Amino acid sequence: MALDSGATAWILASTALVMLMTPAVGFFYGGLVRRKNLISMITLSFVAFALVSIQWVVIGYSFAFGSDVNGFIGNLEYMGLNNVTMEPGAFSPIVPGLLFMVFQLVFAAVTMAIVTSGIAERVKFSAYLVFALIWTTIVYDPLAHWVWGGGWAAQFGALDFAGGTVVHISSGFAALALALVIGKRVGFGKYVMEPNNIPLTILGAALLWFGWFGFNAGSAVAANGLAANAFVTTNTAAAAGALAWMIVSWLNGRPSSLGFVSGAVAGLVSITPAAGFVTPMAAIVIGAVGGVFCYCIMLWRIRKGLDESLDAWAIHGMGGLWGALATGIFAVAAVNGASGLIEGNVHQFVANAAGAFAAVAYAFVVTYLLALAIDKTIGLRVSEEEEYVGLDLSQHGERC
Repeated sequence: MALDSGATAWILASTALVMLMTPAVGFFYGGLVRRKNLISMITLSFVAFALVSIQWVVIGYSFAFGSDVNGFIGNLEYMGLNNVTMEPGAFSPIVPGLLFMVFQLVFAAVTMAIVTSGIAERVKFSAYLVFALIWTTIVYDPLAHWVWGGGWAAQFGALDFAGGTVVHISSGFAALALALVIGKRVGFGKYVMEPNNIPLTILGAALLWFGWFGFNAGSAVAANGLAANAFVTTNTAAAAGALAWMIVSWLNGRPSSLGFVSGAVAGLVSITPAAGFVTPMAAIVIGAVGGVFCYCIMLWRIRKGLDESLDAWAIHGMGGLWGALATGIFAVAAVNGASGLIEGNVHQFVANAAGAFAAVAYAFVVTYLLALAIDKTIGLRVSEEEEYVGLDLSQHGERC
């Protein structure tokens, strides 16, 4: 097919929107940690973008979107962007292959940024660099291939419009595994670790909401009605999630701004796999349930004393899992040709559940083993003295 200039312009803009989400994660997380770790959290996200940018060009894109090898991973046909050109490609019939590649790159980068939730305020920077490079290669790339690159999940019929499984389940459960390996922050549970800058977190959430329009609507890889549907369902679910979280948290205290923006992110995560398969009315249900569900998971984490510091597991991991299951329930053929459980298609629900739970197991187990290997060799965590001083100073020689 010929290049479509309108679609090309939209995917260029969407790529820029999604790129903005990576520093937005840094701002969101940076406001939640103590002031002595603010620079560290933002830096981890920025570095993730640079590191993944190189990894994706050299080998990541080929592992994710190369020709299928046993349903698990792509081959090396696109290594070093060999055979990726300015002309339409196998996954991008109306936009340049290079553009589709970089659009997928920004997804991989923001996924790595989300993972930093599990190691906030206590990770050794050098160990993080090693972890990020290996994790993207052995966890993210295969999962992307399973779902989007023609792997076993795609062959089985699993749907993931924009990354509920690939991005959010993988990052959320990876963050949980990392938190279990690296251990609790010194003093966790003994004294309050309050956010240092809630307005910065709100700004990060606003930028995430803004960037998510490129994340979801851009995943139509066209400038058409499907992109418009994804745009509307994305905004609708975000609003529903924000209001639902605010209401349920209000019942337990006051309607905090932090709860509101956390609910918005939960709604955005929940709609991500479904955005191009469901109606706006279904998006209200998906977003609202996502907000309440993620809030309850967060409360459970707190009660259990798990120091998954910034709740990537509760919001991204569990929200992504709900979204994947919800896609299998609420998908309607009138939107994008795929029907779910409410239209009598049991297989679609089974396929989505299988893909989602396989991703949960793979991301958690492989991340746990990788983190354990790094911890036993070069060490994953800073010393207690460095943690006390703060990572801004001990790892970067800077302070706010």
